[in-house]
Amino acid sequence: MVVGGFPATKPATVVEPGSSIKVEESDDDGWASRGAHKLLGALAAFEPLGLSVAGKKALDAGASTGGFTDVLLRRDASEVVAVDVGYGQLIWRLQNDDRVRVLDRTNIRHLTPEMCGGACDLMVGDLSFISLRLTLPAIAASLREGADLLPMVKPQFEVGKDRLGQGGVVRSPQLRAEVTREVADFAGTLGLSCKAVVASPLPGPSGNVEYFLWLVKDGGAAAPAGEELAEMIDRAVKEGPQ
Repeated sequence: MVVGGFPATKPATVVEPGSSIKVEESDDDGWASRGAHKLLGALAAFEPLGLSVAGKKALDAGASTGGFTDVLLRRDASEVVAVDVGYGQLIWRLQNDDRVRVLDRTNIRHLTPEMCGGACDLMVGDLSFISLRLTLPAIAASLREGADLLPMVKPQFEVGKDRLGQGGVVRSPQLRAEVTREVADFAGTLGLSCKAVVASPLPGPSGNVEYFLWLVKDGGAAAPAGEELAEMIDRAVKEGPQ
């Protein structure tokens, strides 16, 4: 949809009287957003290790336009709770899917199982401008025991402003590994065991490399030893985009 010569990406787009409106054929690949390919990359790594989406009630934290939600539905999730602090960003197709519960204008730090219509079985997340260390407690509390979590660690929002590089990019592989380890360690204090780590195949818009953790809410029963966790993270950093 092109309004006044510019793409209209949100249902809440303000249109001036007399603006031209036309529908053009898109050259995209059918996903709700570019972000879908981030989650697809994580699933390609984790599904052979036993992760499954089918039949699960999933929480999409920071749903935005719905790239992750789209992937979950096509992987046969039974329901997706799409949470975002913004409003009206989820694409129309997903807003009108009966399997999607839309929680707009919702701060993920205040999420409860009741808001989700009951505890979720799976969580995925692409959250910006906030540390996972501030959001994981409420997220974990909204999941059932045994649930899987795939939060994406964004080093640029974990390192602190004093350690950010030019343009807000964390360029040091060592620093990216360090903050990913810090998030994984914090998750461990919440009873979330880290099973695997993989780099997102697509860097963020500014070039930041991001990492998916596969966590399990198991009370820490399967938490890897410190050395094993460090090796998992170092391998993900080495094998991912540089």
